[in-house]
Parts: sequence; structure tokens; C-alpha cells
Amino acid sequence: MATVAQAPFPLTFGTYTDALKLVGQAGAKTVAEFSVTWEAIKVYCALVEDANPSYWDENYARRQWGGIVAPPGLLLSWCMALEWHPTKERKHYIMALRVPLPGDTLINVATSTEFDRHLYLGDRVSVQDRLVQISEEKDTRLGIGHFLTTEAEFLNQDGARVAVQTNQLFRYRTHEA
Repeated sequence: MATVAQAPFPLTFGTYTDALKLVGQAGAKTVAEFSVTWEAIKVYCALVEDANPSYWDENYARRQWGGIVAPPGLLLSWCMALEWHPTKERKHYIMALRVPLPGDTLINVATSTEFDRHLYLGDRVSVQDRLVQISEEKDTRLGIGHFLTTEAEFLNQDGARVAVQTNQLFRYRTHEA
């Protein structure tokens, strides 16, 4: 198995047999670099023009939810690795990047997220991704490859589950390759 750095993520190369050995395994638990902040919430809401008072109005949010909550659309942002850090290597929690398969392209096919609770100001998110399934080789219009299914569990700093995200990706090589 070999890992090759490619923008924007490094992929691990190997065989389907190598990859099947990882089914059921979880990646390392990743803790977010930052806590949930009102500033980040406001920036996000301004970008998508979301006027929900749960994100903007402290009094409303306190009455409705017990405090300012984070928009569900920000869930992945809290756990994203920094693009650069002076003393740390950039690491991604995404298990699919470490699955040894042929093919140099990885695309997201489908994502579903089930939320159990809100994230509040000051919460620190952690995530752990697990490889659930790998299909046999498929020949599609994009190319020849394998579909991977992963499941990521997001927790708050108290270990309470915030959400579970199921992701299906396609790892392939183009027909021209």
C-alpha cells in the first residue's frame, strides 16, 4: 500500500482485498481545533443569508433553545483540519482517504445526516469515522471503481451524540487511464 499526496487530499492506494480488511474499522477520533463560536455562526449565516433568530437573537435563542445554537450546515466545519499549522501536520478524519484502493479520484455521491441535538456556543465537537461497506468493482460513465460507505459519529465535549452522518463515495479511475 502506498499513500500519494494529491490536491486537496492524500489517497492510499492498494487492492480491493486490502480495502476489505478495513470494513468495520474506525479511524482515529478527531477533536475540533476550535469551540463553537457566535462569530463563526454569524459569518456562516451572513454567507448563506440565514436570518433565523436562533442564530442571531440571544433572547429568542435562550427562550427557544436555552442559548444560541449552531446551524446544522456548520457541522462539518467544526471538525475540518486547518489548511496549515506551524507545528502540526494536517490530518483529516475522513476514513475513505485511508482505504487502499486503485483509482486516483474520489467523489462524494450521497450524504445523509441525522441530528440528535443542537450544538451550543462553547461546545467542542469530536468526530470518528468508520468504514461500513465497499462495493465490488463497478464500471460507470465516470470510470471504473468502488463505492465506499462510511459513517461518522459527531459528539460534543460531554460525549453526547450530536449527529451521525452516512456518506457514500466513489473511488475510481477514468476509462482513459
